[in-house]
Amino acid sequence: MTAQKIRWGILSTANIGMEKVTPAIMASPSSEVVAIASRDAKKARAAADTLGIEKAYGAYEDLLADPDIDAIYNPLPNHLHVPMTLAAAKAGKHVLCEKPIALSAGEAEQLRTIPGNIVFMEAFMVRFHPQWHRMREIIRSGELGEIRSINAVFTYHNVDPGNVRNQADIGGGGIMDIGCYPITAARYFFEGEPDRVVSLIERDPDFGTDRLASVLADFGGGRQLSFTCSTQATPHQRVQIFGTKAKAEIAIPFNAPPNERTAITIDIGAPFDGSLARREILPACDQYTEQAEAFAQAVLGGAPLSWGVEDAIASMRVIDAIFESEKTGGWASVKR
Repeated sequence: MTAQKIRWGILSTANIGMEKVTPAIMASPSSEVVAIASRDAKKARAAADTLGIEKAYGAYEDLLADPDIDAIYNPLPNHLHVPMTLAAAKAGKHVLCEKPIALSAGEAEQLRTIPGNIVFMEAFMVRFHPQWHRMREIIRSGELGEIRSINAVFTYHNVDPGNVRNQADIGGGGIMDIGCYPITAARYFFEGEPDRVVSLIERDPDFGTDRLASVLADFGGGRQLSFTCSTQATPHQRVQIFGTKAKAEIAIPFNAPPNERTAITIDIGAPFDGSLARREILPACDQYTEQAEAFAQAVLGGAPLSWGVEDAIASMRVIDAIFESEKTGGWASVKR
């Protein structure tokens, strides 16, 4: 670690890392990416050459053993999130790990063994975008009144059997991949945890993954989250927040483009067509770079992160309850 930068190693040549996260980390003023690993040495070298990374490793363990690496970004398939995060922490590396953090809350609880001097965070980059910060400011200001309901949709279409999102045995499916985002949105904007959930889930007959799910979550105090996610529907996303005085909406809540401005609208519901709604424009922002910079600053001794192991476990407990509801056909309590 230098005085002003941390040195990153990237576990895997997964698309999200190659196309979005790794270039964004490289753009962080307090970061430099020095190594990448794959189980295929040639693939690792090709990825390193593509991104201009010095070192390439043909085994994840070799990267973890590199003393010149301070932090790891882990975008491996879901079933490898916990074991490789623990291995990295044992090697003295700080860890930014892709969501969902685990296959269950029980597995996620193993992360409590991470030493206190290791910085860890589940990679929900959306929490670092100015549009999420501004929405929370609006809610806290009282302009929307008392927040009663959050409604969210996140869908895409992918029927590739070779894609990890369509492989049930390693944590594929819509809830794990994208349903976790509406859950995170509600926890962030309600600033609380749900008490119980009920779900309606339809599974792909070949993949066995949840390809369409609708979920209702009770946050107590008259507050509700309802969301739909699908891996086999036309691509769409939205977050709407309904208060007693007004409604607010984030136009592109999850995959905000890094080089384009984004928008929030606030509407009092008169008229119903939204023609008199107020529109706020937020500056262009790469939320992955903001995430990397915040993480790097936490490692360097700056502002600590607001989310760590316990936050990741809490998120998995909601997902566990959703799948429990699928089995029972009724409400499932979210464990504390």
